Amino acid sequence: MKILVIGASGTIGSRIVNALSAAHEVITANYQSGEVQIDISNIESITSAFETIGKVDAIICATGNVAFNAFSELTRDEWDMGINSRLMGQVNLTQIGSQYLNDGGSITLTSGIIADYAIAYGTSAATLNGAIEHFVKAVALELPRNIRINVVSPTVVTESLSVYGDYFPGFNSINAEELAKYYVRSVLGVETGQTLKAFAGN
Repeated sequence: MKILVIGASGTIGSRIVNALSAAHEVITANYQSGEVQIDISNIESITSAFETIGKVDAIICATGNVAFNAFSELTRDEWDMGINSRLMGQVNLTQIGSQYLNDGGSITLTSGIIADYAIAYGTSAATLNGAIEHFVKAVALELPRNIRINVVSPTVVTESLSVYGDYFPGFNSINAEELAKYYVRSVLGVETGQTLKAFAGN
């Protein structure tokens, strides 16, 4: 399979690449590095990237920015960052990318545990993660040519606890290598319209 991984240099994305590259052709994409550069918040960038890559069998998005701030202090710019990246970035990626998927291909997006379990400073993330999960459930019914779509919803990643751990007091973490298996399941399995929740025990 020819698989595009967006966010391939990140903590999660790099483990996804490792999990798939032995048996598949993996194309790495990032905002400023990788084989292809792509800014998912920009429609022209998404289109240009796919024009460069051509047809693929699977698209994985392991990126999407959100702001963490107290609700009373969230600015419109912070909301817009998350809307344009985490939400509409993945929506636009689905709409454009599906045109470059081979029949029976798949799309895997990323949300997060905050859609299910509230944390301090997480209102924006909760809203956008929940929206992505509902989008996937609905759009799965409309995608043509047997294209599948799922979203992986991880808890806090163990390797990122030094940065994000204080936001998730008492939460069980998952290491990135284990998390990557959920993306492999989405790509190589048969499920569609599902939120694959990678946070057992929380």
